[in-house]
This record gives sequence, structure tokens and C-alpha cells, in this order.
Amino acid sequence: MTTAHPTDPLMLQETREIPRVLREQRERNAAVTGALAARLRGQLPPYAITVARGSSDHAGRVIKYALEVGLGLPVGSMGPSVQTVYGRELHLDGALVIAISQSGASPDVVETVQAARRSGAITLALVNVEDSDLAQAAEWVLPLHCGPEKAVAATKSYLASLHALMPLLAELMDDQKLHAALDCLPDLCEQTLGLEAQARELAERYRFAENLIVLSRGLHFGVGEEAALKLKETSGLHAEAYSAAEFSHGPKRLIAEGVPLLGLTSQDAAATTTAEAYQALRGDGADLRTLGSAAGSDLQVPGSGHPFTDPLLTALGFYLFAAHVSLERGNDPDRPPLLNKVTRTR
Repeated sequence: MTTAHPTDPLMLQETREIPRVLREQRERNAAVTGALAARLRGQLPPYAITVARGSSDHAGRVIKYALEVGLGLPVGSMGPSVQTVYGRELHLDGALVIAISQSGASPDVVETVQAARRSGAITLALVNVEDSDLAQAAEWVLPLHCGPEKAVAATKSYLASLHALMPLLAELMDDQKLHAALDCLPDLCEQTLGLEAQARELAERYRFAENLIVLSRGLHFGVGEEAALKLKETSGLHAEAYSAAEFSHGPKRLIAEGVPLLGLTSQDAAATTTAEAYQALRGDGADLRTLGSAAGSDLQVPGSGHPFTDPLLTALGFYLFAAHVSLERGNDPDRPPLLNKVTRTR
């Protein structure tokens, strides 16, 4: 069991809570997961839509790939401003609308879910605050069961969002391999937390970096987006996320200016083409380091035994890295300038 250190930043302390959070979430959500699975088995929606902002939107990207790969269910991301700014309610009768939020307090997400429910959509909220406006707006709720998250930068709520829908997906797919991976996941999180010294060592390389590009692909793309956001939030480091497939379509030019790259790795169907892309970039002179479950990664996290749960371990390893990048640069990762924990937008 990883021991929390009271003098460490809250970002690290809260990240270390994730094994407990995952165990409790799966147990406490079992009944509603079963009921929702039964509802969706009767008639699988023709498509799904995610509604979220910030880190929650990045979790939605991972969920999108999992639903599309696992169920063949097309998934899009809804812009809340279509409802709240432009005043247009979408025709979502029969769709599955998944809203993701730590606080459940942002009016644009809440109003979009209310409109979707009026239009006949099946609405599901993944939310940490169970008495929030979002939880009240949705027909179905899968609580994140994180407990209070005090650091401005989301960590355990993002990881819990990645996890919350996976038991439902395992039920709908009747995927015993995914059930087994979920059984093992909290213990694998413990193993990943044991890599903190290695994460700190990798972080030292970026003490004086001004820019960083995060590359990823497929199921890990939402983790790459989250990684770039966290480096902006906690270190003031200008980081951008690109698909490893898209990077050569123009952005590759930045290698000539010495911009460093962080590539996320995997063991899934995208692993080979991603590894080939990284090899080609190194051949072009890129300063590229890697983080993920592929053998030989500079920070190698355990594989979970299933492509849908691997991104959670990669994200967990990244959070250790990001916290130490912030500390190496003399920042307080818990209190980034100009940012608040809850952001309310319309």
C-alpha cells in the first residue's frame, strides 16, 4: 500500500487515493450499473454523445474510443454552447447522452443534459457531487465516489471518470477479460504509484522546457489531451496534444526548432503504428521520451490486460510525472495562478 505524505502537494496525495477510489466505486455502483446494462440491452441506442468541459471532456474522449471499439456505437462530443449560447436544442431522441463533471455545477453542462432529456435521450451523469444540479438533471447517475478533491488540478476525478463506465461496458460486451482487468486494476494502480522515483527522474529533464508536445493515439488520445492540459495548469508549460498519426501533417516542422516530444505508448491495436511513428520521429532528430505500458518506455507502467483499462494506468503514471515537473520548476501544483477548482460557464 502506498503511503501518503502530509507534506506532499495535494495533487500527489489525491493521486495516491485512486486504488481505494476504484475499489469503492465499483462496489457502490454495482446495482445501478446492472440496472442500466439491462435497460440498454433492451435496445442499444443508435449513437452516443458526450457533454463535458476540461479534464472531463478528455475523459469523454477515452470513453468515446471504448464505446466505438467495444460496441461499434458511434460517439460524438456535443458543444454545450449550441444550447446555452445559440439557443438550439438538438434532436436526440433515443440517443445515449453521457455528461461528465467533477462538481456537476457548470450551468452549460446541466442545461444541455436537461434539454437532451426533454428531447427523449437516455441521459447519464458521471459526477462526483451526488446532490449536484447535474445529478438531478440526468435520468441515470454513476457517482465517481472520489470524496473531496481539493487540488485545483483534477487527478482522481479524471481517473475515476475513466473507470466509472468500464463495468457497464464489460456487462454490455459480456467481456470476461475486461471484468478480470477491472478486478486487478486497483492493485496495478498500487504498482504504478511505486514508480514515483522514476517519474521524478524523468521530470528533471523538463525543468527549463518552454514547450512540449504530447503524442498519443486511439484509446490513449484523451490521456494525451489531459497530459497537455495538466502541464499548462500546474507548470505554466506550453504543451499541446497531437495524434501520432496527425503530427506529420504539418506540426512535425516544430522538431526543427528543438521542441521536445513526450509520446504515450500502449499495448493495444495502435501500438505498432505508434511505435513506428516514434521511431521515424527519432530518425528525424526528435527529442522524444515515452511513457506508457509498451516495453522500453522511459517511464513504463504496468499493462492491465485489457486495452480499455490501460489508459488509466498511463494517466496515473503521467500524474506522478506532471506533479514533479511542477515541483522541479519551483511551482505549487495545487494553486496555479488565475485558476479555480470549479468553473461555471454557459
